[in-house]
Amino acid sequence: MRRNFLTAFLGGILLSLSTISFAADKLVESDYYTRETIPMPDGEVLEVGSIALLPDKKVAVATRHGEIWVCEGAYGDDLSKVSWKLFFQGVHEPFGMYWKDGWLYVADRGEFARIKDSDGDGEGDTYELISRLWGINGDYHEYTFGSTPDKDGNTWLVLCLTGSVNAKSPWRGWAIRVSPDGKALPVCSGIRSPGGIGVDVNGQAFYSDNQGFWNGTSCIKPLIEGKFTGNPAGNVFYKDAPHMGKRPLDPRSGSRIMVERERIPEYVPPAVQIPHGKMGQSTSGIIYDRSQGKFGPFAGQMLVGDQTHSQVQRVYLEKVNGVYQGAVWKLVGGFDCGIVPMRMSDEGVLFTGGTNRGWASRGGKSYSFERVKWSGKIPFEMKTMEVSEKGFKLSFTKPLDPTVAADVKNYPIKAWTYIYQHSYGSPEVDQFQPSVIKATVSADGLSVDLEVNGRVQGHVHHLDASALRSEDGLPLLHADVYYTLNEVPGNPEKQQLKDYKELLPQPLRDKLYP
Repeated sequence: MRRNFLTAFLGGILLSLSTISFAADKLVESDYYTRETIPMPDGEVLEVGSIALLPDKKVAVATRHGEIWVCEGAYGDDLSKVSWKLFFQGVHEPFGMYWKDGWLYVADRGEFARIKDSDGDGEGDTYELISRLWGINGDYHEYTFGSTPDKDGNTWLVLCLTGSVNAKSPWRGWAIRVSPDGKALPVCSGIRSPGGIGVDVNGQAFYSDNQGFWNGTSCIKPLIEGKFTGNPAGNVFYKDAPHMGKRPLDPRSGSRIMVERERIPEYVPPAVQIPHGKMGQSTSGIIYDRSQGKFGPFAGQMLVGDQTHSQVQRVYLEKVNGVYQGAVWKLVGGFDCGIVPMRMSDEGVLFTGGTNRGWASRGGKSYSFERVKWSGKIPFEMKTMEVSEKGFKLSFTKPLDPTVAADVKNYPIKAWTYIYQHSYGSPEVDQFQPSVIKATVSADGLSVDLEVNGRVQGHVHHLDASALRSEDGLPLLHADVYYTLNEVPGNPEKQQLKDYKELLPQPLRDKLYP
């Protein structure tokens, strides 16, 4: 009987362990983040281009058709009780909206304005123009994306090129900063086809730019006054911007970002390059998680939408030698439609809006308004990826299995870059395979320092961490991370940093370095 009991007891343990292992293998995003569709007004087509959070838990939604609706009940437990009221009509495809001091501030194709309900009937009846410094000509792609205010109260606007190719209307391809008193000033050039713009906790504005001419892949770029972000089409307006100084040199088509950084002092490289197809395809809205942990373990990090993949990505940024760079992971996908705008409440409710008109997306619907809430369960994820003098440092949301984490074979890395060219997009080029030669796990198991030979400045570094496990046996929910290495701190030893010039094809090297 004792043997039978022991056999049954051990069998139960093995069954429990196998169940745990099975459950671990089946963990998915919905175990941690709940995505829900918010009902829209009956019979209306709400292709959402902008979202603003209002007092009393109301949410304003602006559509590509030029309407602004106010939604009540979007925070509630029972979404069947949601109600809508039409607030305003007549804006022109708005892609940027926020609430401040009783006004809705709206950026659309042709102007930046504010709207107010002056008589309290729930409808906007006062419209004040703030700026229409730039131009439009009816081209499909002449979008204007607007930010929320930065720490000084400025609003940042990024202007898509005409056809995403040329600057056929005034200031297309530029970023404009609008001060609280309404003064608009073009402050940096180089924009191609933005999909969103956001301001971090320090007041720095970033925008998303999409793959195309002079963009090998979609990316996140900082907006720094007096600088150039990469596409030269809009630089024709330097003649009208004496405060900007001389026009930058044009980049050479077929070159590389690192090469042109040496030639063009005004050029600021992408902070994060988002590998086309692998991570996303049409980078869109940018917001920051300011919920102080109410949306999960990534407080303070950047969240980025993707229109084609109908998903939200997560970005960790750092500043090295005065240059922004960082890493991108997937966060949550499966949205009804291609995401364009996002907003997050102080309570940690993420609202997203979507549209498919003129584009395609993995989400099967033509338009959407959705929300995401954190379940309270912490996923096993990489929390940050930072560059170090000798390699990279990874931090995690849960302690690692120390034996697995100390094995250098569990950190395969590949590196590549993109052709900096006038042609549309780029293949992955100048591939190289760095090697992890040492992995040092912290005493608490929450971080690991990787010593890496062969990192390449100017390259995207893909780390596949799928072999890692938490101390309780969980795999990473998202095991792929892509780090854009613009700068390396300190003075790394020679073998730890591969000279990017050596990876250029010899004819190109001779052309770029005569």
